[in-house]
Amino acid sequence: MIEIISALFILLFVYAAVSKLQDFEKFRSELGKSPILSALADYMVVLVPAVELLIPVLLVIRRFQYLALYASFSLMVMFSTYIVMILKFSPYIPCSCGGILENMTWTQHLLFNVGFVVLGAMAILIYPLNIKSLSAVRGKTLVPENKGN
Repeated sequence: MIEIISALFILLFVYAAVSKLQDFEKFRSELGKSPILSALADYMVVLVPAVELLIPVLLVIRRFQYLALYASFSLMVMFSTYIVMILKFSPYIPCSCGGILENMTWTQHLLFNVGFVVLGAMAILIYPLNIKSLSAVRGKTLVPENKGN
């Protein structure tokens, strides 16, 4: 299950980053129009795709996978929060997403993001169980057992 969720996040983030980078000027322009992020747009226009490309790299490196799952979950919570803030408090709704996400309504996009938030939470919660089962299969103790002390 961890590998499937990681693969879904990898596909999502690589696709989103590539879409933004392919139409970088549109992404920059729309981000600059954001009533929430306009002051930070010059930084966010570089930071968002960079993070969206860094997380997939960390997801494929077993040593960093758990951290990357937390980062994936956190980023999706931030994106979802941004959508809620735009929908509730903004008179102008910018569209800085690319690809298929651009064709979604904001409500659909929010539901899509919440689905990934749930997947991220599931992965974080089951990850320690996955490590314990892998260590049992391999005969190694990767996670210290609680001996009641």
